[in-house]
Amino acid sequence: MDSLFDLHPLGPTPDDLERRILKLQKINAALMQRVERSMDQQANAYSLFQTAITLESQVRLRTEELSSALARLERTNDELSSARDVSERANRFKTRFFTAVGHDLLQPLHAARLSASALAEAADDDRQSTIAARIEHALVTIEELLKSILDISKLEAGVVTPALRPVALDDLFASLALDIEPQARAKNLSLRWRHSGLAVVSDPLMLRRILQNLMANAVQYTDRGGILLLARQRGEGVRIEVWDTGPGISDADRQTIFEEFQRGTAADRPTIGGFGLGLSIVRRMAEALGHPLGLCSRIGRGTRFSVTAERAALPDVASASPAAPIHARALGLSGARVAVIDNDPGVLEAMQALLRRWDCDVYAARNLADLGGADKPDLILADYHLDDGRNGLEAVALLRRRAGSTVPAIVITADRAPAVADAVRALGCELLLKPVKPAALRALMQHLLSQVPQAVG
Repeated sequence: MDSLFDLHPLGPTPDDLERRILKLQKINAALMQRVERSMDQQANAYSLFQTAITLESQVRLRTEELSSALARLERTNDELSSARDVSERANRFKTRFFTAVGHDLLQPLHAARLSASALAEAADDDRQSTIAARIEHALVTIEELLKSILDISKLEAGVVTPALRPVALDDLFASLALDIEPQARAKNLSLRWRHSGLAVVSDPLMLRRILQNLMANAVQYTDRGGILLLARQRGEGVRIEVWDTGPGISDADRQTIFEEFQRGTAADRPTIGGFGLGLSIVRRMAEALGHPLGLCSRIGRGTRFSVTAERAALPDVASASPAAPIHARALGLSGARVAVIDNDPGVLEAMQALLRRWDCDVYAARNLADLGGADKPDLILADYHLDDGRNGLEAVALLRRRAGSTVPAIVITADRAPAVADAVRALGCELLLKPVKPAALRALMQHLLSQVPQAVG
């Protein structure tokens, strides 16, 4: 290659100079491109550096915000945990409170109703009978109001938790008819129920309360005709229906009768009392159970309330014993030996007075130690809660062992806990909830005394 210093003897020619100029221009252009690329790379690096700094600041800011949010969340969680603990303690207190209040309120009312019934049967003239009837009516009103208030309070407090299990409807219907029949008879209404052989998945106590309220409501609003209770299979469910021949419910009232203190236009009649809480309790309990409610009514013809539950297989029950001959006292209670166990002196005295009015031979005891003189009773009436942590089922078991037979027994309690009902059922006893209706007690006693006790294993 020629150098710039390789001079031609005669000096560089124009072509040589032109070639060298072009070569230098190319070298200069290449150097400029290299410089420009280097500058671009430096600019990109600086831009990336600036971006990294910005991102780092943003990350630091977001990290601080996240740390602050986590700290606030931890404080909130601590507050929620504390509030949950307070709520759980409050709910446990409410549960104990409502259980105690229910027992303490219904216990004296139970004694008062027994005493009023004995007073009515002992009345010597119409004036005394009228006074006794008014007392009984007032006590019934107080009882229904207290039950409604306690039911609504328990539902609002969330202390009522459904215990779902198979419920045989024929047994439930028979028991409900026994409870409602005195009210229907007092108004000259017919009361019928149909055998279905069906069972549903439900809480037995809550379902009973729903149907009891619907039937009592039907009796209250019906002046002529009667009440019908039945169940129909509908697909995978069972629809339980309560029919009446009352005045019917208008379209306007159907939207409000399930609310508190709403009784419909028919309630404007002087014969209708109460505070309109029954159907509100029905709605709340049905919602808690997941049982849809239905209503069909025609003015002047009557009303059908319904509640639908999932169908279940019939629960296993002990095989029924062969039909036993009916005792002569099946038509009454005269001469029946009845052992009564109750730790409340007032209730014990009132029960003795009532049973003696029914011509029963009564043996009364306040605890298990006092049962020494109870020799082979025909029937046992036992309060569930006794002193010193004992219960009436222990008294029943003791008397049955002594008698050597399954003496029929009725356990009476204000405790509506499912565990109590299960324990009573497991021992083969009947259950009555306080305050006991004397007519229902007498009917159940007559039914039990009409059967011969079976010998114990």
